[in-house]
Parts: sequence; structure tokens; C-alpha cells
Amino acid sequence: MINFVKYRMLTALVSFFLVGGFIGFAIYKKQTTGHVFRYSVDFTGGAQVLLKFSQPVSMLAIKDILDKEGWSGAALREFSEDEILVRIKLDEVSKELGQVAEIMQSAIQKALPEIQVTVLQSESVGPEVGETLRGKSLRAVLLALLAMLAYIALRFWSLGFAVGAVVALFHDAILMLAVFLLFDREISVNVIGAILAVMGYSINDTIVIFSQIRDNAKKMSNDSLKTVVNVSLNQTLRRTLLTSISTGLAVVSMLVLGGEALRDFSLALLVGIVVGTYSSVYIASPVMMLFNRESKA
Repeated sequence: MINFVKYRMLTALVSFFLVGGFIGFAIYKKQTTGHVFRYSVDFTGGAQVLLKFSQPVSMLAIKDILDKEGWSGAALREFSEDEILVRIKLDEVSKELGQVAEIMQSAIQKALPEIQVTVLQSESVGPEVGETLRGKSLRAVLLALLAMLAYIALRFWSLGFAVGAVVALFHDAILMLAVFLLFDREISVNVIGAILAVMGYSINDTIVIFSQIRDNAKKMSNDSLKTVVNVSLNQTLRRTLLTSISTGLAVVSMLVLGGEALRDFSLALLVGIVVGTYSSVYIASPVMMLFNRESKA
């Protein structure tokens, strides 16, 4: 049997330094560059153009053409084999929206003369809309944390269980953002969706572990809480690993084969699965133990 509880202080220090490093790096980047994260056009505002091609084209080829034309920050999303949505940040839009669509169409047509390029739709995403969306995304994450705090507290009738679960979720979200900060990747609506998805994934694993702890606490009434937690973690370890590995394999394939459109989304999911598995074992349970001490769960 693995003695998970034995290493709880070491893992707590590791998590403390990781979160502390994220905060320190965020402050440093804010002071040196004026911003912490790079946000996609969803949050900053800009222009988006939906292009239709007479035959299937590579999204990477279109991105290369746009990079050469000066739109290096363009974000592309493939709707189908012959339709691609192009988004350009506000500070990269130097002309009227209609002119941007026309210039973009002309540049791609010139680079790919054998393909007919048509502008199906062109519209702007105002900075006010982007700011509103950013605020709503933050509120969605906070409301999810509060809702899960209330649910766990009622589900187990214990503040210790609730706080342990929410601290683990907060830890997951921070480390996911830390990876995007470290590699200077854009925060988009897809990334926020991945964070919320990982929260649901992680809380499910935590609830399974907590349920096992509660059941074992009744059966092992003469044992200490440390023993109960260790036994419970070992009993659920196989399920935790099998679930994480099988989900991780699917996400890795999406990361490798999904292309640029799914790159940030799948990266966020992969990081979330790894840190979510870690936090369910080494964050949620030790925090719960701080509240329950040696009393039974």
C-alpha cells in the first residue's frame, strides 16, 4: 500500500512554489510588458472574416499567407474543408472592415490563383463586447467554484470536504493558466471552456475519493484519519489512473492531430487532466484532513 499521506508536506511545498512562481512571474510580466496574458480576439475585439474556397485548402497555408501580409496575430478556425474563419485583433486592423475583408481576399487569391476565394461574411467584434465577454468568463469560473463548494458541503455535510475540493480546483485552474503564461499562449473562449471542463472532470474524481473516505471512516472506526485516507486513496487509485490515462490518450491525439484550431484547447485539457489527477490525491485530501484533524470524516 502506498503511503500517500506521508508525502503531503512535500507535495504541499511543491504546489506552493508552483503557485507562488505563477504569481511572481505574472507580476514581473505585468511590470515589464504592461499585461499578464495575451488574449484572443474574443476578448480584445477586432475583425472576423469568413472565407469560402472553391476547393479544400490547408489552414496552415492560409495562415502563412496572412503572416506574410502582416497579419501575424490572425486566429483561424476551420468550419469545413472549404470554409475558414479568420479573426484579427483590434490593434492589427488599420482599415475599415470592408477593406480588410477585400484586402485579405485579394492577398489569398493572389497567392492561390487556382482557387476561387469568396468572402461569405465580415463583421467586427468591438472592444466593449470583448471586455464584457472577459468579465463573464471570470464570473463563470468563480460561480462554478462557489457552486461546487456549496454542493460538496451539502453532499458530505462537511466544510472540510468542501474546502478541500475547491482548493484543489483553484490549484488546477492556476496551474493551467501558469502553463499558458509560461509559453505565452493566448487565452481564448476555448481555453476558458477547457478550464470549466477540467473542473467538472477533477471534482468527479475528488467526489469518488471523498465518498470512499467517508465510507471507510464508518468501517474503520478504530483507525486514525491518516490510515483511513491512505486506504481510501489506494482503493480508488486504479480507477483514477485508468480514467486519467484513457482520457489523456484521447486529448494527446487531439493535440497532435487536431491542428492549430484545437491546439490551445487540447493543451489546456491535457495540463488539466495531469494536475487534476495530482490535486485529487495530494491537495483535496490533505486540505480536508486539516479541517478534520484526527476526527472521523
